[in-house]
Amino acid sequence: MSERRRRGSVRVAENEVAALVDAVTGLHAAVADVALPFEVASAPAARDEHRRLLERLDDHLLPRLRHPDAPTLLVVGGSTGAGKSTLVSSLVGEAVSPAGVLRPTTRWPVLVHHPDDTDQFTGDRVLPGLPRVTGGGTADGRGVRLVATPAVPRGIALLDAPDIDSVEEANRTLAVQLLGAGDAWLFVTTAARYADAVPWELLGDAARRRTHLALVLDRVDAADAPAVEAHLRVMLDERGLPGTPVLLVPESRPDEDGLLPESAVAAVATWATALAFDAATRERALAETRDGSALEAARVARALADAADDQRAAADRLRGAVLASYAAARELVAERTADGSMLRGEVLARWQDVVGTGEWVRSIEGGVARLRDRVSAAVRGRRAADPAIVEAVGHGLEAVVLDAAQDAAERAHADWYHDPAGHALLDGLALSRASGDLRERVDVAVRAWQGDVLDLVRAEGAGRRTTARALSFGVNGLGATLMVAVFASTGGLTGAEVGIFGGTALLAQRLLEAVFGDEAVRRLTRTAHDRLDARVGGLLDAETARFLALLDPVAAQVRDGGAVRSRASLVEVAARALAAAPPSPTDRRERPGGTGLRGAVPGGVPSARETDETADGQQRAGRWRWWRRGRSG
Repeated sequence: MSERRRRGSVRVAENEVAALVDAVTGLHAAVADVALPFEVASAPAARDEHRRLLERLDDHLLPRLRHPDAPTLLVVGGSTGAGKSTLVSSLVGEAVSPAGVLRPTTRWPVLVHHPDDTDQFTGDRVLPGLPRVTGGGTADGRGVRLVATPAVPRGIALLDAPDIDSVEEANRTLAVQLLGAGDAWLFVTTAARYADAVPWELLGDAARRRTHLALVLDRVDAADAPAVEAHLRVMLDERGLPGTPVLLVPESRPDEDGLLPESAVAAVATWATALAFDAATRERALAETRDGSALEAARVARALADAADDQRAAADRLRGAVLASYAAARELVAERTADGSMLRGEVLARWQDVVGTGEWVRSIEGGVARLRDRVSAAVRGRRAADPAIVEAVGHGLEAVVLDAAQDAAERAHADWYHDPAGHALLDGLALSRASGDLRERVDVAVRAWQGDVLDLVRAEGAGRRTTARALSFGVNGLGATLMVAVFASTGGLTGAEVGIFGGTALLAQRLLEAVFGDEAVRRLTRTAHDRLDARVGGLLDAETARFLALLDPVAAQVRDGGAVRSRASLVEVAARALAAAPPSPTDRRERPGGTGLRGAVPGGVPSARETDETADGQQRAGRWRWWRRGRSG
């Protein structure tokens, strides 16, 4: 390749990498902003995916994109008793990771690396959320124990993860996190357990992420090996992992240091050593996992966006249930104070006390003077704010408002109770009842409205033409009459009530018209009803606020999934562009080696997925070159 073409290829790849870094960084910010507080059907799984996605972006994808020359992190994972720790120690040639059921690897997984690569792992480049200890050190909690040894080639690190099927959930969670941080996997299983469900769940995840991996079949009896390997390869093909290397570790007796013979781990050592020594193998492995991880991150992010939409829908649904319940209560009060149904019972009786019998009503055409005298006499001598009709109206109005508020509380509480998202917000039955102090507040509001009515009458009667007439009737009398007029529709009355009250409602209307005129009465009635609606609205808004005080702080956390979807699309576009870009020249990424892992075979197959060099002679020459570089480094 000419120097000019070489520089152009490098420039293209670097530009595409930078674009993907920007896209993934934006996705990380959008995903971090996702909150999933409501208990909806999608929430439990989405919370796990949310945590895992952020971990994978932090632990693997962003560090790898920002530091493409950093050592390859090879995570050794698998089930309990599969022999992971023994395998790691055998590859290194010393007991770096204690084996056994009760071992520190459970809480402090061991990361083994070359001393020259120490700086790559002591900081927060990878696994930034986990503390570090070195050598044989220990500490409380969980973290990573770093072991530096020249027995590991430069450019690669082995991470012995906890059991993926540990009885302790925290261990399983940590195992999944560490596997998510890996550039490549050595997935260890046994002839007895290779078909277990748990490993295949993780291998399915590896297939979706296109993780570069080899499957290690440990402790295989020579007689059973062909059949087991054949079946395992079929399962790999069926689960989207065709061509995955299957590396056999025959049943062997460990030596006094707990190490397997070199010959037993030769296939594994050769495959892993190639990730450090062979530039083409390393580039291919890193690119496979990087590009697959980016595309999988975009897919998971879209699912999270759907879950975020579910959260927004839950917030809107719960809010809508409360607002609808109390809006219905407000409408109910408005109906009952406009359809004549308020003019029953005590209100009707007190009004008749004021205006007299039906015979007197029929005499209304005889003139307003007698009506004025009766109304004035009825309220004369009483406490100005407390004529009996005013008291009756107040009591009736209080009952209507209290009933409506109680019904609204019951409906809103029931809607939340039967909705998992709302049920989780409720604390007992308190919200199923109206506020304990509502009766007092309703009494205050009703009296305030009655004061509004008197103020309206007083203001309307201040004109020159109406002052004398208003004074002759009295403000209290006119106020009581206006209250009756506000409720005077007979839509809610039936039978005898219509006959009895129809005339008295007309009487109130005629009296007010005689004082203020037709247009003024219509305006006064409308204004009085509007002010009543405002007073009732204030009371019901305060009742609504009890529910919203629980909902709003939670709802404020949620966002719809639009931003996440947008960022996911950018990641997908950038990842595909990088995958399609011309590869960087491999000689630019040649790495000094050190020695290969214990048991690595010169000329062994670096990767079952390698397809660039098709001539056997070229392949063998390339393998011998990386081996010689490693041995002489």
